[in-house]
Amino acid sequence: MAFVLTWYFTPKVLWVSREKDLMKEVNARSSHKMAIPPFGGVAFFLVLVLIISLLQALRTSPTGNHLIIGLTFLFMAGLKDDLVISSARLKFISQLFAAGFIIFSPELQLTSLHGFLGVFEIPILLGYAFKVLIVVALINAYNLIDGIDGLAGIVGIVISLTYALVFYSTGHPYFVLLSLCTAGILSAFLRFNFSRGRKKIFMGDGGSLVMGFMIAFLSLKLLVMKPYQPLVREGYTPENTLLFALAVLFLPIFDTLRVILIRLKNGKTPFEADRNHMHHVLLDNGLSHKKASFVLGGLNLAVIVLFIMLSRDLKSGGMSLAMLGVFVIVAIAFEALRKKALRRSLRENPKEAKQSRKDKVAMAGE
Repeated sequence: MAFVLTWYFTPKVLWVSREKDLMKEVNARSSHKMAIPPFGGVAFFLVLVLIISLLQALRTSPTGNHLIIGLTFLFMAGLKDDLVISSARLKFISQLFAAGFIIFSPELQLTSLHGFLGVFEIPILLGYAFKVLIVVALINAYNLIDGIDGLAGIVGIVISLTYALVFYSTGHPYFVLLSLCTAGILSAFLRFNFSRGRKKIFMGDGGSLVMGFMIAFLSLKLLVMKPYQPLVREGYTPENTLLFALAVLFLPIFDTLRVILIRLKNGKTPFEADRNHMHHVLLDNGLSHKKASFVLGGLNLAVIVLFIMLSRDLKSGGMSLAMLGVFVIVAIAFEALRKKALRRSLRENPKEAKQSRKDKVAMAGE
């Protein structure tokens, strides 16, 4: 249903965007050469609100209503940014409001880490703070990977389908449906995001903030679930739940941490935009948008599979070291790719390279 509705609404959004000339202009960081409507999030929001409302009519828990309110705050903030560019402060405040509406949900009470690194029960206030941190961090991390065609969509599908399998295996049908709804919306969106010409559309901040919030919501549910005994008997280790979430969310979390460290190393603020994201590295090495998106989506899936294979034999301490090893290996690989692309660029554009060196010398002398 989510797939069909998104497929139906998106052309309507495209038509209105073009009729009103609401296009995203090309800038220095853009990897596109023509103006594209950035309002895919309008269809996302309409479909999510419709389906969550239908599901809520069958439930007694207020969680769905809280979710809709949070989605509305984020959608309005993102839509404003897509239309006229809003401040980072406004978006951050909207994220805090959205988080506030779901962290108190009875279905999302975080009171235990199930033995992660020896930690079991945690104070309720610490649980609330941790949930706010998770929501805000994941919304922004997902927003940051929305830099090329298909990447946010493909990674979002990998994450939401993984969650759908987990919730199905543990007997949480409502969250299975929400996960499948998220995957369905993104699957339909990819058809338009990968298109050329007049059918092409971006999800925009309205879309990435909404989808980042959905992923954060599903992630919270994963973290607060009580150990499911049939899975425990099959070898699942409850203390690895937090690390499993890290594996599922590997790409947005890793890419965000990576660019923040690079910016700090270069003496810039963590919030200053640049071309150091993983997708930029792949583009600079000659990959197309589609190939780069599938490579990174495949990397995220590979980390999930690797985690599942190792988690049967390792407790949280060993799994933490294993995940750290994955982070280090991927970081080294992408740093090598970044330097390779830079060397190729210097060979192909020697004049620009000479000017760049002069600029660096001038900056060093100031």
